[in-house]
Amino acid sequence: MSTQFPFTAVVGQEDLQLALLLNAVAPKIGGVLVRGEKGTAKSTAVRALSALLPEVNVVPGCRFSCDPASPDPSCPDGPHTPGSAAARPARMVELPVGASEDRLVGALDIERALAEGVKAFEPGLLAAAHRGILYVDEVNLLHDHLVDLLLDAAAMGASYVEREGVSVRHAARFLLVGTMNPEEGELRPQLLDRFGLTVEVAASRETDQRVEVVRRRLAYDDDPAGFAARWAGEEFAVRQRIVAARELLPRVRLGDGALRQIAATCAAFEVDGMRADIVMARTATALAAWAGRTDVLAEDVRQAALLALPHRRRRNPFDAPGLDEDKLDQTLEESSESSGDDDPDPDGPGGGGQPSPDAGPQDGDGGAAASEGGESEGAGAGAGEQAPVRAAEPFRTKALNVPGIGEGAAGRRSRARTAQGRTTGARRPQGALTKLHLAATVQAAAPHQRARGRSGAGLVLRRDDLRQAVREGRESNLVLFVVDASGSMAARQRMSAVKGAVLSLLLDAYQRRDKVGLVTFRGSTADVALPPTSSVDAAAARLESLPTGGRTPLAAGLLRAHEVLRVERLRDPARRALVVVVTDGRATGGPEPVALAGRAARLFAAEGVASVVVDCESGPVRLGLAGRLAGELGGTAVTLDELRADSIAGLVRDVRGTSRRAA
Repeated sequence: MSTQFPFTAVVGQEDLQLALLLNAVAPKIGGVLVRGEKGTAKSTAVRALSALLPEVNVVPGCRFSCDPASPDPSCPDGPHTPGSAAARPARMVELPVGASEDRLVGALDIERALAEGVKAFEPGLLAAAHRGILYVDEVNLLHDHLVDLLLDAAAMGASYVEREGVSVRHAARFLLVGTMNPEEGELRPQLLDRFGLTVEVAASRETDQRVEVVRRRLAYDDDPAGFAARWAGEEFAVRQRIVAARELLPRVRLGDGALRQIAATCAAFEVDGMRADIVMARTATALAAWAGRTDVLAEDVRQAALLALPHRRRRNPFDAPGLDEDKLDQTLEESSESSGDDDPDPDGPGGGGQPSPDAGPQDGDGGAAASEGGESEGAGAGAGEQAPVRAAEPFRTKALNVPGIGEGAAGRRSRARTAQGRTTGARRPQGALTKLHLAATVQAAAPHQRARGRSGAGLVLRRDDLRQAVREGRESNLVLFVVDASGSMAARQRMSAVKGAVLSLLLDAYQRRDKVGLVTFRGSTADVALPPTSSVDAAAARLESLPTGGRTPLAAGLLRAHEVLRVERLRDPARRALVVVVTDGRATGGPEPVALAGRAARLFAAEGVASVVVDCESGPVRLGLAGRLAGELGGTAVTLDELRADSIAGLVRDVRGTSRRAA
């Protein structure tokens, strides 16, 4: 058995350790979400926590860890009669990102249930985690259907497995702990809100602390058992402190003053719903118990706010997490002095110092905003480069879907054959049966009943009779943005609107669980500003700092995008791509730029890549170049106005591939 790295030996992650310990004292807080860059001891600290938790008493032989003092009346292994109890260590169960639904909630043997009427149920990870810890590493990459099951279990404290009229229920109350790297994408808001506390972790920039991290890790790798033995005293002390804090917790008093501070803080930071208030109250109470006090102080409320509110105050995926601590201190001070003051909401940094899109005479000064035809003769980042402009406010976009039916990762964009969704047919199972199609199974078995000697009311089934349900749902796609950043796009108001449109599409990609990539072209080259990733935050940041100016190497941009797609197909062949070209359609620079761009576009059409061109041309006279480019790509063109979901151009615009175009 491997020796775990000691919890108390983790260096420089005090907030993370405190959040985990508070949940050990008061599990009703609701768990911890740990956000941070790779290599910051996130998983190490979480796995080490289980060794500090007190033992739990269980009913001997119960696979669902029922408490002998109050056994679950609907336990599948019950009913349990009062009797002896067995003590065992608290479990930490890891949920792999790629786990199946049956692995999470348990598997019901449908064949035995139909043929014998027996509820043969094999418990899943939710049952194993009951009264312990359920740990999800890279929780932001968890498939949506597993997220739905986690949300149900967290909300009801129980797990339900229902198939074809056969139902099994068991208790599932656990401490949910997740770790994630924000660069790989964000969490669904519903799951994000289910985590009681959140902690941002980063590697220390202090030399002495980094030296100590390396020293301890090397010592542990050389002799895990000896290293753990050296920290056994500290581990025992923390374990005893958890036990003492649990015993003290019921006697901690949360006064009206502290409650008013909690309510005022949640109101000041405009969090949604009331869960934040409840979590803050439980966290502040646990902090007092951890400190050995029976009264909640203002310092407990402040610390609780820093742990419970950052992930609840975010308004969209591109807002940076965190709290304005000056505003927090002012709110706590005012709420302690008066119960009737309004939220002061002081002006924070970031409101000033940003240029207004229509401010001042910059549009005509020194090339600060080029005219639509005023491209620089420079090759790229030299003469004619314009400073980045801020994006306009994002808006809700029309749905842009890849045609046909795919088989990619579950998501919310294009039609696909998935494990979840509506039933569209049946087939013989390939491997283990997961979703029974009852009608098709009965139809397959019915003609053989006489030959099988059926004499009673039951149906005589064979393995060959079973039929798997074929379901259709939605998949996620790779949305590759190819953005024209040349001088013809550099007019300040136009580029602001273009960035706002791309930002809106990025927000749509986030909500639909897509991967995104960003290719930009200007001057004489095209660059991969962001390789395909699940982090739309990173794409939004690259977009915000995008400079403009120079000629329009449209062909280079398309060819670079084609290369990105080629490499991505090797990595993830099941994920279909949607190419979004944001341009006015101009092509300049080099010999025959228009013809070369046309040949590059026809590569996408020949391979059937779904594409859409967002036409950024404006003004009373339009050349229709973007529409011509869309025809070469085998896709469609939409204007910036038509991209809005509330425009009258239509409800949904499907991106047409070459196969549909040929038809």
